[in-house]
Amino acid sequence: MKKYIHIKKEERNEISILVNMGYKITDIAKALGRDAGTISRELSRNHKRRYGIDGPYEALSADHKAYVRRKYAKCQNKKIRESKPLLEFIVAGLKNSWSPDIISGRMVEERQPFYASKTAIYQYLYSPYGQHLCKYLPSKKYNRKPHNRSKIKKVMIPSRVGIELRSAEINTKSTYGHYEGDTLVSGKQYHTTTSLSVLYERKARYIKAEKISSLKPDVFNQAVLNMSKNIQLFLSCTLDNGIENTHHTDLKTKLNIDTYFCDPYSSWQKPGVENANKLIRRFIPKGANINKYSNGYIQYHINKLNNTPRKILGYKTPTEVMLENDLLVVNNTNLVDNKHQLERALVALRG
Repeated sequence: MKKYIHIKKEERNEISILVNMGYKITDIAKALGRDAGTISRELSRNHKRRYGIDGPYEALSADHKAYVRRKYAKCQNKKIRESKPLLEFIVAGLKNSWSPDIISGRMVEERQPFYASKTAIYQYLYSPYGQHLCKYLPSKKYNRKPHNRSKIKKVMIPSRVGIELRSAEINTKSTYGHYEGDTLVSGKQYHTTTSLSVLYERKARYIKAEKISSLKPDVFNQAVLNMSKNIQLFLSCTLDNGIENTHHTDLKTKLNIDTYFCDPYSSWQKPGVENANKLIRRFIPKGANINKYSNGYIQYHINKLNNTPRKILGYKTPTEVMLENDLLVVNNTNLVDNKHQLERALVALRG
């Protein structure tokens, strides 16, 4: 998608001359290398108007009208700039890796005396006043950008069961215990096979991750077995057609689960783990060398994600949901620490 560039003052001078010479909109657009719709909107928005009567298009007047419109458009987030407690709450949330949606939801959950919607927060961040805070956004982006969907390599999977045969309770997320699995690989430039195996509970939004030395099926299977040790309920796992999943029948036997597979080049059919990958990419950027990240570093950030409130969970955390529904082995001291990590985060946010 080609990035749009606002019409410049020099272009308005040319438009004014060509309009007064009687040229058509399509001819003006062709001469300036612009879309005809762009020229049409420019003429309708910025022509002179006095006492409700449309006048001619003049470059100086048009440029001033465009300037005023953009100036006041940037002031829509004035409420955030003028409320110090509101701004401090937003900044604290951003520094704690919370998205604007979560920040807005926690304001309601905690019954704060102030409020800003996620849209208002994004508008503030993308304005000149909030640009310096965009570095704390999970995406690290300073404006909205289109997302490109990448394809995955098709591999023949023996005894493969297609996703279309999944039961209704899995598709509707009506019960717990149904997972999605995937892997994140290192950048090609590092010439390493070290990857990250990921499991995602579809209903509780709980994430598990473990570093693996390669995408060999037996290595991936062992990682899944390791991650499942403190999981109380594991009924199914939805996978893609990657080479690491060719020995899925071993997982079915050892864990007594059902395995399902997405259609080729259809990673969107397991959106939960794809979103989890996106969250993980906050602290392990795409193209990075995963081998350089320690297990402690990885688990620290996975715990942080699992202790972040989620709107879909009524602003509870995935860890809270898993523990409330007895989905985890609670005699593990790490889980106790994880359960209280949210409380420490909230204390820091309010402090």
